[in-house]
Amino acid sequence: MSNEASDAKQILRARAKALALTPPHAPRADTLVELLEFHLAQERYAVETRYVREVHPLKDLTPLPCTPRFVLGIVNVRGRILPVLDFKKFFDLPEKGLTDLHRIILVGANNLELGLLADVVVGVRSIPVDSLQPSLATLTGVRSDYLKGVTAERLVVLDLARILADPKIIVHEEVEA
Repeated sequence: MSNEASDAKQILRARAKALALTPPHAPRADTLVELLEFHLAQERYAVETRYVREVHPLKDLTPLPCTPRFVLGIVNVRGRILPVLDFKKFFDLPEKGLTDLHRIILVGANNLELGLLADVVVGVRSIPVDSLQPSLATLTGVRSDYLKGVTAERLVVLDLARILADPKIIVHEEVEA
């Protein structure tokens, strides 16, 4: 074997060993939380992906009378009729109207499934759990009640378990005969 081939083999072996090492600063998988990031008004929000079923374009929305302001309406997703909540109204954020860019994030837990209206869905990302900080001073009222934490980049992580368990989002309107 030539000297060049031997050197190349040693270099490749050293590179393979270096690539096989786990970086010392890499967080463990059990310390990460996977989030779906989306925009509401001009703010960045996220929910844990373990609650997210799927994301759909906003189409065929049917408004519902006699419901709270934050209930945008219902949609039919493969035969399932699901309510769609507009968190901009729920959190008193500015509204600009609906466009083709809006998405419905279908979420569910505890036998409850619903859609959340998002202006734009950014994507999925993982962050270390310990990077979540308590509420910002600018988040007051109902938003702080449903907050899991805020990242250093000002990404507001919502506590979907608390939201889905809150009786305020359940509409029990009965029609008298």
